Amino acid sequence: MVDGARSMLGQPYRFGGAAPGGFDCSGLVVYAANSAGIRVPRTAQEQRAASKPIARADLRPGDLVFLHLARKELHVGIALDGERFIHAPSKGGYVRIDSLAEPPYAARFLGARRIILPP
Repeated sequence: MVDGARSMLGQPYRFGGAAPGGFDCSGLVVYAANSAGIRVPRTAQEQRAASKPIARADLRPGDLVFLHLARKELHVGIALDGERFIHAPSKGGYVRIDSLAEPPYAARFLGARRIILPP
């Protein structure tokens, strides 16, 4: 999943986008998950509901991080490790790697969740 997301670094933000050429935050998660053979729901809210909560200290690559950013009720990114995550941040932005320890993300962290794989 991380490799699929990394391969899209630099792609532009596009509302409703879920494919090369433009992504919104949850669209990047869908694309990256699909590249790993995992099916996830389309929206950040649905992705949050379909995953299980984990402690931030337990973040592993591929876990989802949820934030409340300006002008967004819910934002989702993909953890690369315990601090860094990859995401499609906002209009005019691009798929990039940021740190959960840096502003504005440090103060906007809502929680971490792990995708539940079917048995």
